[in-house]
Order: sequence, then structure tokens, then C-alpha cells
Amino acid sequence: MNPADLEAALKAAFSRCDYNFCPLSEEQKQIMLQVIEELIEQKVLADNGSNNPLDELSSEQRQSFWQYIQVQEQQNLSWKAQLLNDWLQGRDSGAIQFIREVYGFEWLNRIKPRHIAKYAQEVLKLKLGDRIEVSNGLWEWVQETGSCSRQWFSCTVIAVDETSCTIRFSNGAEYQIQGAYNWNRYNWRWVE
Repeated sequence: MNPADLEAALKAAFSRCDYNFCPLSEEQKQIMLQVIEELIEQKVLADNGSNNPLDELSSEQRQSFWQYIQVQEQQNLSWKAQLLNDWLQGRDSGAIQFIREVYGFEWLNRIKPRHIAKYAQEVLKLKLGDRIEVSNGLWEWVQETGSCSRQWFSCTVIAVDETSCTIRFSNGAEYQIQGAYNWNRYNWRWVE
């Protein structure tokens, strides 16, 4: 069963719950979809034996790929959507055409923001809907060792501006991260 089949089956189950007057909340649906996505990603990673698909590229290929991402980000475009559109419309993707010819769609689908962040020369900008983890160091004083140590909590980005972002935790609580790209960068990371 491929990832699309799993997601379709899960959505069919949601519809069946609604039909039988046992609807799930939107939060419950999101949690179930996230668990399926994580399981799929773990299987893909286990099958390929590589934690980061970008590790498979040569340094020159990674540089070309990073430059492509930067150009798309500067134009507020999704680099992945642009690349897929090139593929679907049979257009040449220029310096990153090798991705289609050598690696293909499944490799591209494995790439997550945390993979790109490993090789990024600058901080990738957050977007609405991004999943990140934040440290309790945002709201309390923590030590690297000791009784009050650093803990990480999963959340979703719900608002973004030039210097800060607002996140929502699974319990519905919201928090604004000031200085998200400079002095508070240490307190958030891409979801592992």
C-alpha cells in the first residue's frame, strides 16, 4: 500500500465515522494524518537507509539545488511545486534537471524542511502550516543539565512576519516567537 492509498483509506474512515454519527474533531483527524505521515516517512527512511535524501547528492548538486530553492523563495513560490510543475508540463528544470533524470519523484517526495535546513547557508523562512518543534526555553529558564532541562514540543506555524511567528500547540494554545530568525532561533527546530 502506497502513501496515497493510506491517506485515502484514512479519509474514507473519517467519512464513515461522520456517516455513523461518530464524527471526529478536526484536531483528531489532523493527529491521525500526522501519525500516518510519520509512519510513512519512517518506512521510506528505513527502506533507503539514509536519514537525509540530500546526503545522496554531490556537493555541486546540493549547491545547484540550494540556489534553485533560494530563487523560488525570493519570489514567494514553493520550490517543490515549481519543480513538479516543470515535470508535469515537460519543461526543462535547468541546473536541477538532474533531479528528475537521476533521482525522480519518490526521492523528491522524501525531502522535508529539516533536510534542507541541514545544508542551508541561511535560515529557511517559516511558512503558514509548517510543523516545527519549540523548546521550553521560550517561556522558562532551562539548563542543559539538571532538573529544569530543555524539552521540545510539536506545534504548527499559524502566522509569520519578518521577525516573528505565531505557533499553535496541539492543545490549542498559541504563542508568539519574537526574534524567530535571530536571538530565538536556538529555541525552535524543524520536526524530526
